[in-house]
Amino acid sequence: MKKIAVVILNWNGAQLLEQFLPSVVAFSNEATIYVADNASTDNSIEVIRNQFPSVKIIQNDGNYGFAKGYNVALQQVEEEYYALVNSDIEVTENWLVPILSIFDNQLEIGIIQPKILDYKNKEYFEYAGAAGGFIDKLGYPFCRGRIFDTIEKDNHQYDDEREIFWASGACFFIRKEVYKRLNGFDDSFFAHQEEIDLCWRAFNLGYKAKYTSKSTVYHVGGATLNEGNPRKTYLNFRNSLSMLIKNLPDGQLVPIIFIRLLLDGLAGIQFILKGKFKHCWAIVQAHFSFYSLISSNYNKRSSSQKENYFHTKSIVYKYFIKNGKVFE
Repeated sequence: MKKIAVVILNWNGAQLLEQFLPSVVAFSNEATIYVADNASTDNSIEVIRNQFPSVKIIQNDGNYGFAKGYNVALQQVEEEYYALVNSDIEVTENWLVPILSIFDNQLEIGIIQPKILDYKNKEYFEYAGAAGGFIDKLGYPFCRGRIFDTIEKDNHQYDDEREIFWASGACFFIRKEVYKRLNGFDDSFFAHQEEIDLCWRAFNLGYKAKYTSKSTVYHVGGATLNEGNPRKTYLNFRNSLSMLIKNLPDGQLVPIIFIRLLLDGLAGIQFILKGKFKHCWAIVQAHFSFYSLISSNYNKRSSSQKENYFHTKSIVYKYFIKNGKVFE
């Protein structure tokens, strides 16, 4: 049996499969390739069977979103390492070789992310992950190569291997044993920020995440739920708060949650000023959902929370006040 499984989660993405599966099939000789289908109603299954007969199909019995979709599907995957890959990812030749090398030789590394560039503008990093993710003390995520909406050109400034805090769910490598120990993604997240939550839980248990520039993929981004969708706003705001409840150190939990709620209110006002009333309402709904989940999220806290989870105290301050647009 091969060591690594490439698992692509799909929901009504027949066109994306036709466009992007060829590169995965061509350049993944080291892997067994699976498509985990979230009960698609289009012709996705037909496309895979007819055009990609070497690809194994896992059929989930409902649209479980990203988190539960993978949790259900991966119960049927036996390989030692998982490569969880979005359906809108183009991979490159030998992309799996450096990943396998790190997993085989650096046993302390539980999670890996490759360099993620923009499929539509290949000289630039892609929003969802870029050259590896970090968070600030308030739990705001950012990446080397992308802070808020400022995206850097790839001038080989991040051509290295280094520890990161979180790896992008767009192309996410994890040891099966680590995934199982963490009980996978949090089903309640449905989609968005579940990979950051998983990485934070792994960090609290002593596992390390790593970025390598020796593996490169290209990501379309927003192909399943674009930035202008209020549903995305709702999930991001709700899941971000849930993640904080689950992972922050005890002494920082209440003050940081309080500050984040205030900042969310400011974000809502900003949406109103821009005429994006549905997005403001999405934040309100996210908060009510968060309040209803406080007890269950608190019960998911692990026995230890590390204090040194953040890279900087406030990326908001650095970016908006100090004009720090690139990673330091």
